[in-house]
Amino acid sequence: ANLSPVKLTPKVKKLLQVSEIVVNEVNFVRKCIATDTSQYDLWGKLVCTNFKISFITDDPMPLQKFQYRNLLLGEHDVALTCIEQIVTVNDTKRKQKVLGPNQKLKFNPTELIIYCKDFRIVRFRFDEAGPESAKKVCLAIAHYSQPADLQLLFAFEYVSKKYNNPAAPNPRWGDGGGVNGLDPGGGGGGPQTPLFETYSDWDREIKRTGASEWRVCSVNEGYMISTCLPEYFVVPSSLADQDLKLYSHSFIGRRMPMWCWNHSNGSALVRMAHIKDSLQQRKIDQRISNAVTRSHPQRSDVYKSDLDKALPNIQEIQSAFLKLKQLCVNEPFEETEEKWLSLLDNSHWLEYVRLFLKHSAELVYMLDSKRVSVVLQEEEGRDLSCCVASLVQVMLDPFFRTMVGFQSLVQKEWVMAGYPFLDRCNHLKKSDKESPLFLLFLDCVWQLLEQYPSAFEFSEAYLTILYDSTRISLFGTFLFNSPHQRVKQSTEFAISKNIQLGDEKGLKFPSVWDWSLQHTARDRMLFHNPWYIGKNAPCVQNGAVKSFKRTKKNYSSTLRGLPPSLKNGIIGEQDFLPRRNSLILKLKPDFLLHHADNDNANGTEQYFREWFSKPPDLHGVLLPRLSGTQIKLWKLCYFRWVPEAQISSGGFITAFHKISLLADEVEALNRSLRRHHGVPPSLAELDQSRMYFRAAERNDSSASPEFLSSSFPFSPVGNLCRRSILGTPLSKFLSGAKIWLSTETLANED
Repeated sequence: ANLSPVKLTPKVKKLLQVSEIVVNEVNFVRKCIATDTSQYDLWGKLVCTNFKISFITDDPMPLQKFQYRNLLLGEHDVALTCIEQIVTVNDTKRKQKVLGPNQKLKFNPTELIIYCKDFRIVRFRFDEAGPESAKKVCLAIAHYSQPADLQLLFAFEYVSKKYNNPAAPNPRWGDGGGVNGLDPGGGGGGPQTPLFETYSDWDREIKRTGASEWRVCSVNEGYMISTCLPEYFVVPSSLADQDLKLYSHSFIGRRMPMWCWNHSNGSALVRMAHIKDSLQQRKIDQRISNAVTRSHPQRSDVYKSDLDKALPNIQEIQSAFLKLKQLCVNEPFEETEEKWLSLLDNSHWLEYVRLFLKHSAELVYMLDSKRVSVVLQEEEGRDLSCCVASLVQVMLDPFFRTMVGFQSLVQKEWVMAGYPFLDRCNHLKKSDKESPLFLLFLDCVWQLLEQYPSAFEFSEAYLTILYDSTRISLFGTFLFNSPHQRVKQSTEFAISKNIQLGDEKGLKFPSVWDWSLQHTARDRMLFHNPWYIGKNAPCVQNGAVKSFKRTKKNYSSTLRGLPPSLKNGIIGEQDFLPRRNSLILKLKPDFLLHHADNDNANGTEQYFREWFSKPPDLHGVLLPRLSGTQIKLWKLCYFRWVPEAQISSGGFITAFHKISLLADEVEALNRSLRRHHGVPPSLAELDQSRMYFRAAERNDSSASPEFLSSSFPFSPVGNLCRRSILGTPLSKFLSGAKIWLSTETLANED
């Protein structure tokens, strides 16, 4: 394939990012739309760049208007790192081939099918295009979507151009001194997201949680001890640096105990890898336990949780994900509901979501009720512990249910703690350790958001967009296996490109938390949850602004849709009968894990029963409802590309729309009252409404916007190809056939 840059038309040039180059393109391409006829198919140009594949068309999108957009990716674009598999088809010869990098294609393709990691399937026809041009663009897509080396990912080229062209407008990189973070709204002047790359960020977190017996440790500066830990982390004050250096050799990956969070009662959440030195194991384990105990004001015992024994491993999670994907992508929706639900059950995805929530809730009991410190143990301490530590903190600390808090949590427990995003997301398409653990975490958070919508500042659209952002190779946030890898790889790249780094530790990549790089201020309003009740909601009383402190009694109205038979967290069997067309799983009541220690199990059950007997304090502990139908399938994330699953002018978005209008109206009334009483506007007021749907902009109070459907804001109805996909290579791959990136030509099966 001719992989050199091609001459650009003004229209194509306008759509390119900094340092993005077009490597191949083909005209007169038809993009197939999932309808019974081809009359809605779009005609245009298919372009492959070093960042994405783009389909450029002047045809209007049929069936539904589309308003939300990504500034980096158009509605017909796919980032190269989001591509899972490329299949070329020749109708005449009845052949198809899975394209790998640097391969030859012996036939001229008449069709190209792109399978994406976000469950999309995009299909192009080359009936009117030049056969050689079609072949070249297919080979270019295969080549650039499967890079041989990490430094070939687009982020490196993007940053290189920024460093070599200081006059270009720089994004807010976010890893300097001072506050060390980014405004989550992308320039709105709000609180910043700490990146935990500096000593001061960790120190602020210690002070925020009142962890007086813990200290920031700098023993790993320059990654001298461990390459999979951050340079700064928090340890018990009683552990000296010399002890840490001595003990570090005994831990797998030298991942020493690392503090996560402190409860106001003094109990702490800690994570660490297993001790590999069997001779020293008991001695070191006792020394660590004593140090954690001494950091507790009551000198309480330490509770250890072995996550490898309690939870499914990353291979089991990957297997469940592939089955879920097969169900959402390849299974025809004409199948009976009973079979669909049983297939969903057999995937084990919802079972794993329930297990992670359940185990995390039990650790909440240990920290909150038993008032003991919890140590999460895992072989390497950088997979399951990322998920569990994060879920425990979301359940216990309302700060992590705000947008800036949640982003700081992901940065602290995933990015800086060394979750191997490069391998688990399989950005280079070569990892045998791919696993969607971060998606599972977001799914668990969505379950809590679904059950307690007024407790979270962010929306489910935000969670879905955050998942999508892991597949965009522009941000350094989700690109590496560890902070050390980012520094090492980017330093080597800088040397090769003659980039002067000065005192910087590696290149500064754009952060995903700078949402202004992806979305307009208007679209970022989609991140805000209109149901959210802040800690102290301001109100006007006798001309003065006062804080309205909500009591537990006020929260009772926020409980939505609870069946009448819910008593102490247990649902009666009559509530398990699935409604027709429901996409939630029917299960028998199963609320608590059975512990070997009966006293502990009884205490846990008592704690849960007492908690569920009262209305939830939205700014206190949140516990998940785990019985039967309470754990649902995250339809917006998994079904947004499936036309058969969409509800036009219906679904959850209709409630979101109505509540947004009401919230906007209430905000406007509050502003008017404050102005009337001469109260100066606050910073939040100057920002005006944070709602995507604005009451003031709507003329007809009864009509919903015509672009609204249950897939909003992601896919217009029909913006996906689902025809002729059964029997294609991805279907076989998801079923277990070992043909991934096969070089063989496969016979086409009708």
